[in-house]
Amino acid sequence: MKNLTLCIDKANQFVGTGAVEALEQKTKAALEALEHGTCPGNDFLGWLHLPSSITSDFLQEIQRTADDLRASCDVIVVAGIGGSYLGARAVIEALSNSFAWLKQTSPAIIFAGNNIGEDYLAELSEFLKDKRFGVINISKSGTTTETALTFRLMKKQCEEQRGKEEAKKVIVAITDANKGAARAAATKEGYKTFVIPDDVGGRFSVLTPVGLLPIACAGFDICQLVQGATVMEKVCAHDVPFTDNPAAQYAAIRNALYNSGKKIEILVNYQPKLHFMSEWWKQLYGESEGKDKKGIFPASVDFTTDLHSMGQWIQDGERSIFETVISIDTPNRQLLFPEDEENLDGLNFLAGKRVDEVNKMAELGTQLAHIDGGVPNIRITIPQLNEFYIGQLIYFFEIACGISGNILGVNTFNQPGVEAYKKNMFALLNKPGYEAESKAIRERLKIN
Repeated sequence: MKNLTLCIDKANQFVGTGAVEALEQKTKAALEALEHGTCPGNDFLGWLHLPSSITSDFLQEIQRTADDLRASCDVIVVAGIGGSYLGARAVIEALSNSFAWLKQTSPAIIFAGNNIGEDYLAELSEFLKDKRFGVINISKSGTTTETALTFRLMKKQCEEQRGKEEAKKVIVAITDANKGAARAAATKEGYKTFVIPDDVGGRFSVLTPVGLLPIACAGFDICQLVQGATVMEKVCAHDVPFTDNPAAQYAAIRNALYNSGKKIEILVNYQPKLHFMSEWWKQLYGESEGKDKKGIFPASVDFTTDLHSMGQWIQDGERSIFETVISIDTPNRQLLFPEDEENLDGLNFLAGKRVDEVNKMAELGTQLAHIDGGVPNIRITIPQLNEFYIGQLIYFFEIACGISGNILGVNTFNQPGVEAYKKNMFALLNKPGYEAESKAIRERLKIN
């Protein structure tokens, strides 16, 4: 069976001969530091060998819970923010029929708890009024504002519509093993629970129940997802030679480009289904590397759509960028371009070709144009869009992120900057315990 492949040839030419090779020892040391737990943040390395440690019994327990929810619900609301929802959404969107939401298949998976938009939450509540719905509440602490607010609303509505006892059977908590508000509530109410491991941070948690349960609820094969990740765990292991290790190569070329002045990485896809994979990737790399006034800025585009907007800047704007393209070898469907007798659009030269061939030539033509325009191009290719290869892609990006952060010299696994807005928000809302901060910020903003 084929695996994910990486091509850095079209990026190497921008960093000079030997630039990637010069980072070999540093890259090896970065990977060894992950393997031996000697890097900053080493108490959050539980994801490193997670795929190979997942047992069939554990997957069966998750599948049983998913099957129960699928049988009892028309809609499953997944309440979570950041790493507590992006990974699951990325996988579900990548594997789902693009128009499944119009088919009213059961159950529909809806993501909430990732914003505080009153219109969104009010419209969600209205939508659910005549639905048999359940809730998966994902929060280590149970006090993250966006998720806790949403869960309180959903819990109340679920109990009102289904009765308290029945609601308990369709509410699942994925939370800390022993502590926190979500754990206390789950214990009190008797909800089915799964544990978020203490040593796995949110953005690395796709292959824990955080991602696996919603993905299973959507009807996808979590065993194949984990199997793909397990294969990539071996392909990217610390004892694999540098030149054969795609994660090490990706981390090295990213840092070589960064050192040469390329400060922005744009993740590119040519399949609309991968949009949320890019959103997950942006959190993974942005929250991991953006520290100590360092780090590549992660951006993303959906091609060919964004070639008609952002394409101009990428082609002719400031040369501070490089691209990483996710390419899919073979689509899951086949559609041939038809002949038209009048040929008013002049496209009969494409008649009989697969639409994917047109897309692939757009991909190749764009690569050539952007390289000519001074944009280094990295290419990640997966054979097909399915659970196995999405599992490979997830683990590849995770391990490469850990290596890259160590090369950069930051703690890849913390996120101190995320707390700043929360302190200000709590102070402005007069949360108990924030009286001094509230007074200071109101004086600063001249609020009575």
